Amino acid sequence: MAFGSMKDSGRQTAMAEINMVPLIDVMLVLLIIFMITAPLLTHSVKVDLPKASSEANLTQPEHIELAIRIDGSIFWNGDQIRLEQLAPQFTETVAAAPETELHIRADKLAHYEHVARVMSIAATAGMARIGFITDPTE
Repeated sequence: MAFGSMKDSGRQTAMAEINMVPLIDVMLVLLIIFMITAPLLTHSVKVDLPKASSEANLTQPEHIELAIRIDGSIFWNGDQIRLEQLAPQFTETVAAAPETELHIRADKLAHYEHVARVMSIAATAGMARIGFITDPTE
């Protein structure tokens, strides 16, 4: 295998060609490996599975929609309610159905104090699932 050539001056110079033989050898080895392993990947076990027809049972838990306006007024599922009435309402709802979710719709400019107070009352009453409803169109 020659890595240089002899010129008239007797000095050796580097070869400017890429030796393709090792690259071709590697490519052929990879080709043979893929040819051997490709049929193994498509092999599957035939199993006769039972047929069943059913519909998904999508039971949504009950939820409470609580709206808070900018002036601090609170609406329980569309009906106005005072802050003092929230704790008994939450306690009664949790006693009836513990998995009930609370969805809070707060006005964009509503004070955080009102929202935090409502969340605190709900958590104290035992509401475990509290979420916020937002408008994605902005």
